[in-house]
Amino acid sequence: MTTATPTRPDKTRRDEPLTHPILPRWAPALVGAVTLAASMILGLSLGWGAFAIGLVTVVLFTIVWPVWTRVVEGPRAATDTLVTALVWSSFGLAMIPLLTLAYAVVSKGSGVLSAEFFTFSMRNVIGEGGGIYHAIIGTLIITLWAALISIPVGILAAIYLVEYGGESRLARWVTLLVDVMTGIPSIVAGLFAYALFALIFGPGIRLGFGGSIALSILMIPIVVRSAEEMLKLVPDELREAAYALGIPKWRTVLRVVLPTALAGIVTGVMLALARVAGETAPLLIIAGDTDSVNFNAFSERMATLPVFIFYSYTQPGVPPEYGQDRAWGAALVLISIVMILNLVARWISSFFSPKTGR
Repeated sequence: MTTATPTRPDKTRRDEPLTHPILPRWAPALVGAVTLAASMILGLSLGWGAFAIGLVTVVLFTIVWPVWTRVVEGPRAATDTLVTALVWSSFGLAMIPLLTLAYAVVSKGSGVLSAEFFTFSMRNVIGEGGGIYHAIIGTLIITLWAALISIPVGILAAIYLVEYGGESRLARWVTLLVDVMTGIPSIVAGLFAYALFALIFGPGIRLGFGGSIALSILMIPIVVRSAEEMLKLVPDELREAAYALGIPKWRTVLRVVLPTALAGIVTGVMLALARVAGETAPLLIIAGDTDSVNFNAFSERMATLPVFIFYSYTQPGVPPEYGQDRAWGAALVLISIVMILNLVARWISSFFSPKTGR
């Protein structure tokens, strides 16, 4: 019969308590208030601006909160607090230029908004008055033609890459070219469209449809990439189930794959539209500018909001205040259009996304 010999406790090992003090929930708010107050006192005494005060506040917050946590809770909690502080500080730094830009555009552009501003063009307007009706119409028409060109090409190219191309050499080349086109500067797209139409119609051509061609060059790779990723997310089981029922491949893609990926595809298309709606350089080169309304994209120059903003601010006329105010108002309208497109994309994504339930 054997007896177990009790082991002696290791005296070299430090006993750790099962509980330890923790900071209250309002500790981050307190640290933020104290660091903000200290930064404001330091900044006002040295004559700093708001950005410098905010930057010092973020730096002090990132240092003070983890140090306090280490003193009270220990090193492990301090590491977690440090990472959390870095995340929140990065978010705060990213929000500073965004909020500053939004405040500047809204404060300077909201005063010029009126019924006349949305329903009048700049034809025969000198100084005060006029509006952006012609620029809004031009932006909508050029963007619509760009969408009509880009959406079918982009979606069909994505279908080929996912459903038919596989690992073929052509599919690899198409993928490479799409990646290259994604990084093309917008002004290069404008130069390409101008060179193309100059070969057909002669030098000095300015055409709204040329702007649509330039925007479609920028839009197609975005549509291809977004649609390709959404098609890859469709489970192969759905395709195999359709094939087992004797459904041909083209009908499987049309009736099974595309409806399943529709939410993501539409979201990508809307984001691509929002991306190209604010482009200035290609439209400045090929679409030109005019102070009159032009409904025909295949005839003469066509005004757009980005180009209108550019000329209104760089060539405001005499006195310059009215032209610059119109530029800020047009910028606010353009940002609102882009924001609406993003909101529509989110709504479409939530509406068409597959519903799950018990």
